[in-house]
Amino acid sequence: MKLLSCTANTPLAESIADYLDLPLTERRIERFSDNEVFIRINENVRGEDVYVIQSTSYPANDTLMELLICLDALKRASAQRITAVIPYYGYARQDRKTDGRTPISAKLVANLIVAAGADRVLTMDLHAGQIQGFFDVPTDNLIAAPVIEEDIRRRYKLKQLMIVSPDVGGVVRARALANRLGVDLAIVDKRRPKAGVSEVMNIIGDVKGRNCILVDDICDSGGTLRGAAQALKDEGATGVAAYVTHGVFSKNAVQNFETSALDEIVACDTIKPRDEDLKSEKLRILTVAPLLGEAIRRIANKESVSKLFD
Repeated sequence: MKLLSCTANTPLAESIADYLDLPLTERRIERFSDNEVFIRINENVRGEDVYVIQSTSYPANDTLMELLICLDALKRASAQRITAVIPYYGYARQDRKTDGRTPISAKLVANLIVAAGADRVLTMDLHAGQIQGFFDVPTDNLIAAPVIEEDIRRRYKLKQLMIVSPDVGGVVRARALANRLGVDLAIVDKRRPKAGVSEVMNIIGDVKGRNCILVDDICDSGGTLRGAAQALKDEGATGVAAYVTHGVFSKNAVQNFETSALDEIVACDTIKPRDEDLKSEKLRILTVAPLLGEAIRRIANKESVSKLFD
């Protein structure tokens, strides 16, 4: 088995390699003067089981092209099996036609990854579960819930806790975590007048006197979480924190949290956090490297991956 990292999240790849006690495969990734990607694998991979670790995060088009070109290089180097390990799968928010003459980009990107040479895909907390079926190769969609659950149990008293979904679309995810913890669930009813803008309408559930934890898969600009946190505080919540799997954090999202009603925001390291974001006292990072590493080990050894979440 060989592990190979592109450039989107090298620290996470190194942590996965440490967990598996394997070195990262040597490679060279450069840019031509017009920003075309050049990749060369500096080790023999003929007949190997290779795992390519790359989140398609910002800059999304560049990181996606890196992944595709790396997959093609491995295929042409006669790797026996190539697994694309994509902790954060970009373009996942365009998973269906929401209006006339719009694309289904999540399916297009899935087609590109398979055409480039991926024999298998390993990802985490897809924005929409049906994207797993967009790939024509075996696909494992891990959930970050065990990592988040462990952190919550260590830091909070469950008796006063309430899990909150920031919108109706995230109810399944929030309910699953609430069931794991054995606590109550509330839902924020919001509307989205246009892309990237959300307005809180109602809180479904009694949050007065409760310590509330908002749970979501992606935090982009942070407007949804900031609005939900303020609405919860207005309804009498004693404290509000947020846990997200993928911290996209665009448009100075983390800096804007400093003046919000959120006490803390916790993000997994599926996306490499920016140095300036790490200076925020309200941001904390959880690593999912052991979870991804164990999933890779189980795939390599032909063991069950689903038992990780029993």
